[in-house]
Amino acid sequence: MKLILYSADLSSELELLFADQGIRAGFPSPAQDYMSDSIDLNQELIRHPATTFYARAVGDSMKGCGIDDGDLLVIDKAISPQNGDIVVAYIDGEFTLKKVRLEPDGSCLWLIPANDEYPPIKITEENDFIIWGVLTYNIKRQLRR
Repeated sequence: MKLILYSADLSSELELLFADQGIRAGFPSPAQDYMSDSIDLNQELIRHPATTFYARAVGDSMKGCGIDDGDLLVIDKAISPQNGDIVVAYIDGEFTLKKVRLEPDGSCLWLIPANDEYPPIKITEENDFIIWGVLTYNIKRQLRR
């Protein structure tokens, strides 16, 4: 999965109405039919403004994790990656989005796609490689018109 990267612009706030009681996915509740608060998505989605970037997902190698072509991703470079995290990696001249897996004995690092049509990538000393950031949010478009 390739990425198109954008820096996060925090120069303005956009407060949106927020249903702080939650929205039921089952039976509706008449007591929760109003919005009583607001939310700023910049404050909600961005923990480290100077090191947060947005990216547009391109491809289908992570569809098994629910990341589809065109999804908007929030990536934080200040977070240290842990085994099993979905990361943006720079490998041999290209950015890619994959799950990172470290062998239990620490001997080998792998980039694991979430689509069986793509092979895992074993990282070796011959690769030009860095973990560039950690995926913190995946924003999906639901309305496709």
